[in-house]
Amino acid sequence: MATYYYALASQKFLLEEEPFEEVLKERRRDYAEKNKEIDFWQVIQPAFINAPELAEAKAKAPEKNVAIISTNKSFIVWVKLRLEYVLTGEFEAPSDTIPDPLASLG
Repeated sequence: MATYYYALASQKFLLEEEPFEEVLKERRRDYAEKNKEIDFWQVIQPAFINAPELAEAKAKAPEKNVAIISTNKSFIVWVKLRLEYVLTGEFEAPSDTIPDPLASLG
């Protein structure tokens, strides 16, 4: 089981109003130059938010959402500081209630 940290926002905000994909592309390039393994992922409509232990976060989450998930807590703190209008938290997975959040990424 691993600890994942997340920043969750509306798809409209994160993908249209604040085109965060450019930031992620730049970070991927930087990781490649440093031969560092990617430790962050963008997931549209993440399944983890439906877990019973995340009911409070789900209640606050926009209906159409997208998450930036990372095993690096500092990166998610940076995302929160940069974007401000995101919900952040953490979860353990895989578990009985939360599948591997990266399994659907192929």
